[in-house]
Amino acid sequence: MSGRDHEHEYEHQHEYGRQHGYGHEYQDDHENEYGDADTYSHEDEDGDGDDTLDAHETDDDTTRQDRPGAPGAEERTFAALPPAHGRGFAQTWWGRAWLQALEDTALDGQQVKLGRRAAREGAVGAVSVRPGRITAVVRDRDGTAHRSDVLLRELGDEEWDRFLDMAADSAGHIAALLDREMPPHLVEDAAGLGLELLPGIGDLEPECTCGAWDHCPHTAALCHQVARLLDQDPFVLLLMRGRGERRLLDDLQERSVARAEPVREAARPAGVLAAEAYAAGGILPPLPAPPPQPETPGAGQSLDTETDPAPGLDPAALEFLAADAAARARRLLAEALAPEHVRAPWEPSLTVDQDGVRLAAAGPAPWIAARLAAGTGRGRTGLTAAAEAWRLGGAAALAVLDGSRPPSPEVLARAKAVLAGAWEPTDRPALRASAHARWTVVGADVQLRLAEDGRWWPFRRSGGQWVPAGPPAADPASALAGADRPAD
Repeated sequence: MSGRDHEHEYEHQHEYGRQHGYGHEYQDDHENEYGDADTYSHEDEDGDGDDTLDAHETDDDTTRQDRPGAPGAEERTFAALPPAHGRGFAQTWWGRAWLQALEDTALDGQQVKLGRRAAREGAVGAVSVRPGRITAVVRDRDGTAHRSDVLLRELGDEEWDRFLDMAADSAGHIAALLDREMPPHLVEDAAGLGLELLPGIGDLEPECTCGAWDHCPHTAALCHQVARLLDQDPFVLLLMRGRGERRLLDDLQERSVARAEPVREAARPAGVLAAEAYAAGGILPPLPAPPPQPETPGAGQSLDTETDPAPGLDPAALEFLAADAAARARRLLAEALAPEHVRAPWEPSLTVDQDGVRLAAAGPAPWIAARLAAGTGRGRTGLTAAAEAWRLGGAAALAVLDGSRPPSPEVLARAKAVLAGAWEPTDRPALRASAHARWTVVGADVQLRLAEDGRWWPFRRSGGQWVPAGPPAADPASALAGADRPAD
C-alpha cells in the first residue's frame, strides 16, 4: 500500500471501531507492548512437577505447521509478555473487538476486571494458539498455577473456501493481511458471506482447572493477553479459526494464479434479463414479520474501568445518557410498530433546553438534576416547574409555562367568547387579564393560560412562581376546576 492508502485505511479502521463500540477503555495503548523482559517465573508453569514446559509451552514464538490434521499442526506458541502496568491491552479495533466479546460473554464483570489486573501484573505464561483453542498457565498471587483454555469455533472447509475466494478477488485484502492488518472491509465482506471472523457474544468458551464454569480471572487474563498478540498479528485470529499463516497464504496464491489464467468467453452474458426480473416481481415472498418489541430497554455498558477518563469526560454522566437513549429507542420502536404509526403527527426535534427539561422530568439523581438546572439556565426552582409542565404535556406545556408560543389573534378572539359563556352569571369568577393570554382569578393564587391550540391550562402560584396545576381542558371552567383541586 502507498502512504496515502495507509492513511486512508487507518481512518477507515478508526471510524469502524468507533461506530461499533470497540474501544471505550483500551485506547491508551499506543506503544509496542512486546519486550524481552519477563517479570514472572516460568518454573513448573504447567504444574506437572518439573520446571520444563510442555510441547506447546516454549520461551519463544514458535510455529508448527506440519501437514493438515497431523498432531501439533498449525500451532504457535508465544513467550510470556511483560507486565502492562498503567497501559491498555488493545490498540487496534480488532483487538478491542476481541475484548468486547469477552465482556459480552462473561456473566460476571468483576471476573473480567480481576483477569485484566492479573494480566497487567504478568501472571499469564506462554500462550499456545492452535485451531479452535488458546491455552496458557495463569498464576494466582499466591503462586497457584491453573491451566486455562478459551475455545473458539473453527471454520469448516467449505467456509474457508468461501473466505479464500473472496480474499483472492481483492488485492487490497491480501496486501492488508501481509501488512499485519485486519481492515474493516475484509471483516464486512466476510460477514456478507455468513462468515464471522471476530468473536461475538457467547463465542469465547472458557475452560479452567480452577473449576469455574464461566469466565474466571484466569481465562479473562488469558483473553487480555491474546488481545496484545492480536494487535501485532491478526493471523493469530485466523489460526484460531482454523488456518495458519503459511497455509493461508499458499491457498491465496494458488487461487490468485488460477484467476490470472485466460478465461474463455461465456456463451451468454451473466445476469438475468430485465423482462425476467420484472416478471418475477409478482411472485416474491412477503416481507417477514417485524421483530418483537423488547420488554425492557437494553442494559448500558459499564464505564467503570481502572483507566482514568480523559479530561472533561464524565463516565457517570455518559452512563446516564446511554440509559436514556436506550429507553427512548425502545419507545420509538414501540411507536413505529404500532398500527396507527403512519397517521401519527411528525414530532419536531427538541431544542437543547427542551431536552434538558425532558431529562429532568424523568426524576434523575440529585447531582444530575443540579447539572441540568445549570445547563438550562433555569435554576433548581425553575427546572422543577418546567419538569412538571413536561410531565403534563411535553413541549406544548413547556411553551405555555414560558409563554414562548402565544395564541394567534383568531384563537384569542374565540377564547374571549368562550370565557364569556363558560359560567352561569352567579358562578362566574372575577378574572383579571394580563399579557401572553393569561387570566388570574382575583383574590386567589389560580390562573388560566391559553395555549396556541386553544386549550386551557390551569396554573397555581407556589413558592413565588406560577407552576402547572393539572392537565389542559377544552373549556376554561373545567381547567379552573382542576386547578382548585388539592395537589397530590
